[in-house]
Amino acid sequence: MTKPSLPDLLHAAVSAVGGTERPGQVAMAEAVAEAIDDNSHRLIQAGTGTGKSLGYLVPALAHGERVVVATATLALQRQLVERDLPRTVDALHPQLRRRPQFAMLKGRSNYLCLHRLHEGAPQDEEDGLFDQFEAAAPTSKLGQDLLRLRDWADETETGDRDDLTPGVSDKAWSQISVSSRECLGATKCAYGAECFAEAARERAKLADVVVTNHALLAIDAIEGAPVLPQHEVLIVDEAHELVSRVTGVATGELTPGQVNRAVKRSAKLVDEKVADALQTASESFERVMELALPGRLEQIPEDLGYALMSLRDAARNVISAIGATRDKSVHDEDAVRKQALAAVENIHTVAERITNGSEYDVVWYERHDRFGATLRVAPLSVSGLLREKLFEDRSVVLTSATLKIGGDFNGVAASLGLSPEGVEGDDVPLWKGLDVGSPFDYPKQGILYVAKHLATPGREGTRGDMMDELAELIEAAGGRTLGLFSSMRGAKAAAEELRGRLDNPILLQGEETLGELIKNFAADPKTCLFGTLSLWQGVDVPGPSCQLVVMDRIPFPRPDDPLMSARQKSVEEHGGNGFMAVAATHAALLMAQGAGRLVRASGDRGVVAVLDPRLATARYGSFLRATLPDFWYTTDRNQVRRSLAAIDAMAKADGK
Repeated sequence: MTKPSLPDLLHAAVSAVGGTERPGQVAMAEAVAEAIDDNSHRLIQAGTGTGKSLGYLVPALAHGERVVVATATLALQRQLVERDLPRTVDALHPQLRRRPQFAMLKGRSNYLCLHRLHEGAPQDEEDGLFDQFEAAAPTSKLGQDLLRLRDWADETETGDRDDLTPGVSDKAWSQISVSSRECLGATKCAYGAECFAEAARERAKLADVVVTNHALLAIDAIEGAPVLPQHEVLIVDEAHELVSRVTGVATGELTPGQVNRAVKRSAKLVDEKVADALQTASESFERVMELALPGRLEQIPEDLGYALMSLRDAARNVISAIGATRDKSVHDEDAVRKQALAAVENIHTVAERITNGSEYDVVWYERHDRFGATLRVAPLSVSGLLREKLFEDRSVVLTSATLKIGGDFNGVAASLGLSPEGVEGDDVPLWKGLDVGSPFDYPKQGILYVAKHLATPGREGTRGDMMDELAELIEAAGGRTLGLFSSMRGAKAAAEELRGRLDNPILLQGEETLGELIKNFAADPKTCLFGTLSLWQGVDVPGPSCQLVVMDRIPFPRPDDPLMSARQKSVEEHGGNGFMAVAATHAALLMAQGAGRLVRASGDRGVVAVLDPRLATARYGSFLRATLPDFWYTTDRNQVRRSLAAIDAMAKADGK
């Protein structure tokens, strides 16, 4: 039997989802198939509207070996598992003569734990051990969430938190879930045979395509114990997010509250002397943290060093002692022991890591008004880790709408541990870059407007001229505005000011759930939506409700961000341009993602307005603009107002 051709398979899949075949999608599918066949690596930029999911799913399913697809957002995971994969498998089945299986796999804490649900969570000592469902007042939000979780546990087939709608608070979920460190293990657990997390793993072992998230991919790479099944091909979608997700997984933290909980959880399982030593170390750590000022610690202060060594040593002794004792008087002893061990092991790991003081780690204090001080440690770079763990023994395809920064792939490639394209050498993974473009006609569909006449934004203070400009643009657009701000403080200030000046409703991130805000924004063209980071990447509102996307300023990282400034300094020490490699690249990625909110369909028209003159006047402006979609570019404020008014009039004439 002849093997079905890739164009035929792609045509069948696109028809099944009711889409339109696009040249970029065909080019992408061919590049993915070639990478799989050659066991090589690809970076593929595929603009909005390309249909990139099918561009990689069709060659992956045709290949026949197991493929792991890792995405950054829940929305894309859901789209793949609930929509794209079922339809694609149905469409390809007749030609492939087999029905590929697919499954979703997440970290253990994303699944309901039946042991926790039925036996209760081991509580901190002052609370005693109690049934959390009885203890939470049924009238409280927590009580209502827990009762709903108990009912849901009887109905759910997956136990996956994301299948619970509406969702519940993190506090409620933590009562009925466990981390991998706290899990008893299927063989020791009375509920092991029914375990949702184990069932998900078993489904993944049998699947041809396993859909997971960047965090689990990072855990699989970092921790050495494989959590993903063996696979020949890895596809990383939303790959512009990968470095920050891997950094997040590789970051450790210590807080006095966390250390206190570990003390309480372990006290009943070890003798008094060992418990007292951890208690004493905890108290000295808390005293140091009370005086902690936010910022990077290039050298560990002497008092913190002593406190961390005491914590490390005391935690090590507790871990040994817990392993050597049994106490039948403790209810559900295995679970209590496992939870205590997980808490103390985390403290030992982080305290030891900071005490050892690697030149490749960055250590800093953070302060929160409500929660006090946190001590954090993160890798200066994850590029070496990714080069070593990601690209060995499998073909890797990384794709996103934003991979070319400043006009080429090399910046993103370097952050992933790759050499410049085409460079060969020992232990250097070879890769090729491909930009398949976008089906949208950006110069005709969108305008990039830079408000060159405004004052350069300073670090502090309100920007009266910027507020006037924003108000005038919104009025010209008739609402229809997504406001992307570099800080929550900026978004709030703009919302408060303009609510008093304009008739248009202004929604503000944080005042409702993100899903609800986006739904309300899409439903009413007069409405504006203001917010910060998650809106730069998480909004998909085609049509006339979003015809003006405003960025208040270039979103450089804060100058006092310890990790970003350490990375910048490191690049400079190695002879590079730290500002361009770190700060400008960070800003370019975010701006490209933000600008991508404007044109989501072939009929969309509108303006991306950047209220920061530096995009037009600074030397790095051309680098940032080269990363954005190829919109028609202007600094003429009157031209933009006329264009917005015309777009508004056209939408109203169409009854929108």
